[in-house]
Formats: sequence, C-alpha cells, structure tokens
Amino acid sequence: MVGALLGGEATFGELRESVSGIASNILTARLRALQQQGLISAEPYEHRPVRMRYAMTETGRALGAAILALAAWGAEREGLRPVHVHELCGSRTELRPYCPTCAEMVGGDDDLIWC
Repeated sequence: MVGALLGGEATFGELRESVSGIASNILTARLRALQQQGLISAEPYEHRPVRMRYAMTETGRALGAAILALAAWGAEREGLRPVHVHELCGSRTELRPYCPTCAEMVGGDDDLIWC
C-alpha cells in the first residue's frame, strides 16, 4: 500500500487496481490504519457519495525511502530487476547519505558518525 502511494496520490479505485488481489474491505481497513498512524492523508474529492484521494504524509514519505532501500536490497540479493532505474540512461539508482545543511553527498565511513 505504501509503495503504491510513493508515486503520488491515488483514489481508492486506483489503489485497488495497483495492489493485486486485495479485497475492498481489507484495503479500507489498511487505509484507515495507515491514516491513524499518520502515514497517509485522505481528502475528499467528491461528496455524494464521499470519495477520497489518498496521499503520503511527510512521515509516510520518510518511511517510503526506507521501504525503497529494503526493496532494492532484496531485489539485488535475489538477482531481480532493480527497483529504480534512471530513466535517461537506464542505470540502477543508489541511495546515498546526503547532508541537507551542507548540500553535499556524504561518502565513506570516515564522513559518517553513527549515533
């Protein structure tokens, strides 16, 4: 579910199509749970009947980055197609530490301090 929303907002129907084999009642329960946990937001786009558009919150997007990293690690271990590739050249992308204060990529263990 979180993975389906990482690309942007989606309606209930769009989510049902993107998560294969999920029953509507299970999808509803998961969406409510994710909303209660503050990972997604729901905004009505139609009022009669009420229809919602779902999107990741800032907290959800932070979780999404971790999920993408785990998915990429798992795909590599299993010899599967990379999770993300650069559209322009087709190369596999990499997640690297970045310092937003200095606006620089941080590389190597010498630059990192683990707390």
